[in-house]
Amino acid sequence: MNRILIRLLLPALLAGCQTLPTLDNRSVSRYIDIASAPRLEAALKPAVPDTADTPAGTSGIYLLGDAHDAFVARATLIESADHTLDLQYYIWHNDVSGKLLFNMLYRAADRGVRVRLLLDDNNTNGLDNVLAALDSHANIEIRLFNPFITRKWRALGYLTDFPRLNRRMHNKSLTADNKATIIGGRNIGDEYFNVSQDTAFADLDILATGSVVSQVSQDFDRYWASQSAYPLARIITKVDIQTGFNQLAGNDSSKAHILARYRRDLEQSGLYHAIETNQVPWTQAQTQLISDDPAKGLDRSRDKPSIGEKLSEALGMPEKEIYLVSPYFVPTKEGSKALAELVQEDIGVTVLTNSLQATDVAAVHSGYAKYRKPLLKAGVALYELKPNHAVPASRDRGLTGSSSTSLHAKTFIVDQERVFIGSLNLDPRSARLNTEMGVVIKSPEIAAAMQRTLADTTPQYAYKVTLNRRGKLQWQDPESGETLKKEPEAGFWKRLTVKILSILPIEGLL
Repeated sequence: MNRILIRLLLPALLAGCQTLPTLDNRSVSRYIDIASAPRLEAALKPAVPDTADTPAGTSGIYLLGDAHDAFVARATLIESADHTLDLQYYIWHNDVSGKLLFNMLYRAADRGVRVRLLLDDNNTNGLDNVLAALDSHANIEIRLFNPFITRKWRALGYLTDFPRLNRRMHNKSLTADNKATIIGGRNIGDEYFNVSQDTAFADLDILATGSVVSQVSQDFDRYWASQSAYPLARIITKVDIQTGFNQLAGNDSSKAHILARYRRDLEQSGLYHAIETNQVPWTQAQTQLISDDPAKGLDRSRDKPSIGEKLSEALGMPEKEIYLVSPYFVPTKEGSKALAELVQEDIGVTVLTNSLQATDVAAVHSGYAKYRKPLLKAGVALYELKPNHAVPASRDRGLTGSSSTSLHAKTFIVDQERVFIGSLNLDPRSARLNTEMGVVIKSPEIAAAMQRTLADTTPQYAYKVTLNRRGKLQWQDPESGETLKKEPEAGFWKRLTVKILSILPIEGLL
């Protein structure tokens, strides 16, 4: 019995004895203000010329609502870069799309491009050898944000270092040659780029040139030099680099047909054709980066403005309406009160989030469910995305995605004039624990077009949640017209789990 206890407790004891390595003598690097990037500029034909006549803060914006466009944009930036690539992600899977992009980074490094890759360590389980293989290249440096010291028994780290490990870097950006950047909600993985056609996240990014690019580059430097960013080799000390290269190669004949089909799909995307014909339809707009201080990752940013405060200042108060899209929507008492006050001032408030069956995090749904009735009573319009809906290929899917979809986009539209697109969810975790980033775009053209798309598609593919005459929740099915009295398509045990979780004092962690 004693031996069994020792074996069970030994990993935890070992984890407790380990400490983070020093950051002394960590390499120092900064973004490079490239004068010219001919290949990238030839591929994108940026809308914003670098002249004294260009209004300050102007950027060229291309919305990446389509999953295939989103992959094409990333591939184009990586393959066209001549000097630098800076990438920052919360999740990077080593699946079909992840392998493709990893290998593109390696080829870019081979042709002399400096690659800096900053990954949050919460989702790198199983990637140690792959990351070490990439990091072995002289032109690639990888850092891990708030890393786990124990690699095999990673979850045990929460027992000894929960306050730090509970804070994650949720930012997502990819910047090439300080000339073009991609910012938004997508991580790197097949579900974000519609590779398998089975399950997909409905998401949104922007491809941008012009003023905002340097803002993103400077922000990346802050995170790269932060006290949470550890060089990979100081964290991962036991690796098999050859195994990593083998995993990167991915010689799996069973997936060859998936890759071949995906390449054909990409060649049919709108952005692919726009790049091929040098006709990317840029929209010029005033664009501002909104980002957390990386010190938030160590709970050292309390004396600095929160991302919520920065976002409120940049978006301004709505005068007519606000449209909120958030996959994880936990408004809290304060947030619910604020939305109710907007409605009282005759400002329309619409919220689109996931239904219980569509969400990939049921615990977060529990934090949202208890606020539905107060929000509806206050006059807020609530929509919950249906799972497994089939959208005709000829339709504009907007942010509602394709088959077997879960909402993952985070965007807020104010008065059809200003819009936020980024990584920030409307929940306590984004506000208080994770670092987040995004952009505020001041463009009636973009904002109004996005809201029109949402207004057209949401009622077709999302349940409208209302209260019946007795004050009970009901869901209107847009396809059948049926009125449902229970969480649609969710089984008894899932509904029960959410009810139990909604009672527990876990809102601050959601």
